[in-house]
Amino acid sequence: MTKESGYAKINSSWQIEDKMVLDARVRNLRKAKDADTYAYITESYSDSPDIFVTKGKLGEAKEMSKTNPQQQEFAWGKTELIEYKNKDGKTLQGLLHYPANYEKGKQYPMITYIYERRTDTKNFYTAPTNRSAYNFTHYIQNGYFVFQPDIVYKTNHPGESAVECVVPAVEKVLKTGMIDPKKVGLMGHSWGGYQTAFLVTQTDLFSAAVAGAPLTNMISMYNSIYWNSGTPDQQIFETSQGRLREPYWNLMDEYIANSPVFQAKNIKTPVLMTFGDQDGAVDYHQGIEMYITMRRLSKPLIMLLYAGENHGLAKKENQIDYFTKVTEYFDHHLKGNAPKEWITEGQSYLKKKEEQEKKSPAVIKP
Repeated sequence: MTKESGYAKINSSWQIEDKMVLDARVRNLRKAKDADTYAYITESYSDSPDIFVTKGKLGEAKEMSKTNPQQQEFAWGKTELIEYKNKDGKTLQGLLHYPANYEKGKQYPMITYIYERRTDTKNFYTAPTNRSAYNFTHYIQNGYFVFQPDIVYKTNHPGESAVECVVPAVEKVLKTGMIDPKKVGLMGHSWGGYQTAFLVTQTDLFSAAVAGAPLTNMISMYNSIYWNSGTPDQQIFETSQGRLREPYWNLMDEYIANSPVFQAKNIKTPVLMTFGDQDGAVDYHQGIEMYITMRRLSKPLIMLLYAGENHGLAKKENQIDYFTKVTEYFDHHLKGNAPKEWITEGQSYLKKKEEQEKKSPAVIKP
C-alpha cells in the first residue's frame, strides 16, 4: 500500500538478521562472490537510478554514483497516492503527479493515463523524452497534472469494470479543486487504448482522449489472429486480459456491451486513435472499424496510421511525430491552443500513399 521496497537477510532459522526498506524503488541486488559486499540500485519519481554499495548492513550502503546532476537546474513535480472507492465500494489507489512549479490555488489541466494496476510504479523514475507520446514527465513539465488510477475487474465485464473504477477516481481528484473539470484528458495504449475507447462511450467526463492501438470490436477481435505469434486471439479473451471467459456465442450481450464500436453512438469526446499498419497484436482493422463507425455517425475522431509499424512505434521519426501530435492534440483541447492543420484538415488515404516515401504517417479525419 505504501509502495516502499527493499531487501532483508535471513539466517538458517528463517529469522531476519538485517533489512532495508525505503520509500523508493530498490532493485538489482548483487553480492560479491568472495566477500560480504552488496550492491543495489535505488530510484524514485524525482531521483534517477543510482548504485549503492555496502560491506556491512544493507541500510548503511554508500551511494557510488550520481546520475543526472543537471536535474537540479530544473523544476520537478511530485507524486502522491490517492485513495478512492470504485462503484462496488472497493478501496483502490491512484498516482497523482503534480505539475512542475505547481502553484496552490491555481487550476490545471489533467491527463489521466490508464492500463490496469499503475500505482506500483510510484517510485519509477521517468526521464523526459520526445520519443514517447505517453511520457508523464513531459506533460508534468508542461503544466499538466497526470493521474494514474488502479483498475480491478469483474469477469465478463472488462470495459464496464474500467468505467466503475476510473470515473470515481477522477471525480475524487476533481474534488481537490486543483484541476479544471473542463480540461481533463484520457489516454492509454493497447489494453489501455481499449479502455480509453470504451470509457468515452460511457461518460462525458473527458474533454479529449488518445487511444493507441485499441481493441474496438470484441467479436471480430475474437475471430482474428495475433500475428506476432500466429495464435488465435480467442485465448486473449477466454484465458487472459480480455476477461470474457467464454466464446462470444455464449456471451453475446457481454461482448457487445463491452465493445466500443457498438457503443460509439454515445461518444461526445474528441478521440485521437493510432495504429501501425503492421500491428501484430491488435490488427489495425480494429481501428478501421471504429473509424468507419465514427465517420458514419459524424463523431469527432482522427485516426493516425503509421506505415510499417507494429504494436508500438519503432522508427525514431514516427515516435517524434506521434509525440508531437499527441502534445498538440491535448494542448488544443485542454489548453485552448489553436488547432494545428493536421487536426482541422486531415489527409486522405491517397495523399498518404503519395507521401509514404517521405515516411509520413496518414492522418485520416472524417
